[in-house]
Amino acid sequence: MPVEILMPALSPTMKEGNLVRWVKREGDEISAGDVIAEIETDKATMEVEAVDEGKLAKIIVPEGTENVQVNQLIGVILEEDEDQSALEGFEERFSTPTQALAANDRSDAKKSASPEKTAPSARMPSTGGRVFASPVAKRLAEQNNIDLSQITGSGPKDRVVKADVENAISSGGTVAFSTPAQMVQSGPAYTDIPLNTMRKVIAQRLTESKQQVPHFYLSVDCELDTLLDIRKKLNESLADEGLKISVNDFVIKACAAALQKVPEANASWEGDFIRQYTSSDVSVAVAIEGGLITPIVKAAHLKSLSQISVEMKDLAFRAREGKLKPEEFQGGSFSLSNLGMFAIKDFSAVINPPQGAILAVGAGEQRAIVKNGELAIATVMSCTLSVDHRAIDGAVGAELINAVKRYIENPMLLLA
Repeated sequence: MPVEILMPALSPTMKEGNLVRWVKREGDEISAGDVIAEIETDKATMEVEAVDEGKLAKIIVPEGTENVQVNQLIGVILEEDEDQSALEGFEERFSTPTQALAANDRSDAKKSASPEKTAPSARMPSTGGRVFASPVAKRLAEQNNIDLSQITGSGPKDRVVKADVENAISSGGTVAFSTPAQMVQSGPAYTDIPLNTMRKVIAQRLTESKQQVPHFYLSVDCELDTLLDIRKKLNESLADEGLKISVNDFVIKACAAALQKVPEANASWEGDFIRQYTSSDVSVAVAIEGGLITPIVKAAHLKSLSQISVEMKDLAFRAREGKLKPEEFQGGSFSLSNLGMFAIKDFSAVINPPQGAILAVGAGEQRAIVKNGELAIATVMSCTLSVDHRAIDGAVGAELINAVKRYIENPMLLLA
């Protein structure tokens, strides 16, 4: 019996995704574990592996298709003893709008093969403003800064297809994005950037967080000179091993230790109960192209600074490459966002629900402080804790951030 390939749910919150690329083609033999497609979720582009073996008999949803619903049929595998006649039972599914789109794309491909049809020509867009283009053409145009309104499509009803954009690129026809309104109205030039799945989900989740989560904020200043001195000595001793511990590694460890010291703050709001965690799983915000992601240093309280350093470098690298596994960025009991490398003095971060708190860390800088009644110079870093008042009360939040401060200012405690 033919095996259905369904759009997978690659995260608990995923409702739809973009089918970026088919790694396998119709007619290819497939073994269990083979990568068959790449799916873009709200967090990353991930590989999908086959769980059955056979032949990829039919691709239902073409690559480049956006907003494919979870559990939607995207392809069909035939087992070893089956032939194409076994697909007759799937004819109804092939007649869905998605299948029609696939047929159109195949039609586009055939038409675009004609030389006289593929040459793009500049044209003024209609005042209607909408340009009809295949998903692949839109993505390719966006990546190469091509204005689709300046290309005459070779597909049905002048639909712009992939070959049209490729011809525009090869002919050097890179045109800055514009809109019809820019051509008929006065005012500053602008660019409309389409939202990818990640940006849509970030916007939705953070809007919900600010609207529904009662934030309150607690700030402290932490002196860094002792930490910087110990860090320098550690890195000198670890140089032969190729390790280099960052200030952020110390902060991750300090947060993990503080959560163990104040377990009431290691909590999340679950609607009708508060979940208190025993492990300090610290989610660390990492900026990636098109948004951000929060890979998790799990059980950070049990790991050494060098272990945290190695793990964090690996997580950040794979996050930027879109290669994290779902379990590596989903969950976590607490979040950390550090903008110190961007010379930001202090800021307040938005809580990532259902977590109960997030620590925002600024840059370490030399400031004038008062010590024993006298002015002195110290390297100081400002930290602000954003707290969900439903899960964590003010006194508990204050206890937590003071514990973080104590560990940062007394880093030898992190080495014990």
